[in-house]
Amino acid sequence: MNTEYDYHHLRHVKKQTKSRKTLWVTLLLTAFFTIVEIVGGVLSNSLALLSDSAHMISDVIALGLSMIALHLATRQPNARFTFGFLRFEIIASFLNGLALCVIALGIFIEGIQRMIHPQPIQLGLMLGIASIGFIVNLVLTLVLHNSVKEEDNLNVKSALWHFFGDLLSSVGVIVSSIIIYYSGLLIFDPLISMVIGGIIFIGGSKIIRESYLILMESVPERYNLDEIRKQIASVEGVEDVHEMHLWAVSTDHYSLTAHVFISPNIQPFCVILAINETLKSKYGIEHATIQIEHAEINPHGEYGKAFLKHQNSLNSASSSSLPLL
Repeated sequence: MNTEYDYHHLRHVKKQTKSRKTLWVTLLLTAFFTIVEIVGGVLSNSLALLSDSAHMISDVIALGLSMIALHLATRQPNARFTFGFLRFEIIASFLNGLALCVIALGIFIEGIQRMIHPQPIQLGLMLGIASIGFIVNLVLTLVLHNSVKEEDNLNVKSALWHFFGDLLSSVGVIVSSIIIYYSGLLIFDPLISMVIGGIIFIGGSKIIRESYLILMESVPERYNLDEIRKQIASVEGVEDVHEMHLWAVSTDHYSLTAHVFISPNIQPFCVILAINETLKSKYGIEHATIQIEHAEINPHGEYGKAFLKHQNSLNSASSSSLPLL
């Protein structure tokens, strides 16, 4: 029997053609220029250029992880991975962000050593490769930026931060080479590389934070859980909302579960339908699991006792307000 019917509400797959094409083009160009920059950095003995080439090596690894994540996201869920393989996108993003921070720390350490022990630099070669790198990184940054605008993907966002860092690195190398040429102060090479490292670290920490929150299944920042709870409670027949959870499986794939007490005088299927329609129309949440309960049948401890006591007091007040015949 075909088990795909189990996931008919949300297929738990993510096919992003634009992101895939963008990452392929970016990966090929990056791999080529990384080799050029490593050779140039070694020959020119520029830390700024070498730090940028080290960053671009991480770009190749990051893009490789992103490509794997995009491929896995297209695979159907199975009996073991019931949410499919969407979450690998977040794992890859977390690793990419971590790589950015580690590279930034490495640049800081090497920069301090170069400031203590300055080394000669071949400015012509350094400036030439940095200029080519600026053009390449500018093109790739714009391509990734356009892809993010069309398709929301945390992997592409992390790649965008990588290349934004590369773009700044290229600018930094160009600026430092010009300053060193006119002033002769070699300290500007490690100094600017450390500034670049700081910017890279900020980008990496942002990616780590965003992916960490998803991995911890926190409520997505775009949603207000109390507001959603009130909207569900306002549905006709709903008397109480509890045991409510909202999390992101991946970027733009959200799931919600909630338990509700309903009036015994209303059709439960109508309540579930109304809640799902509310969640879809107001918040774009299409994957929701609503459990209908009765406080006298389903045990809820002190919470259930308090709810029943409150309901009994409301019923008593309603009965006492009825006119005598």
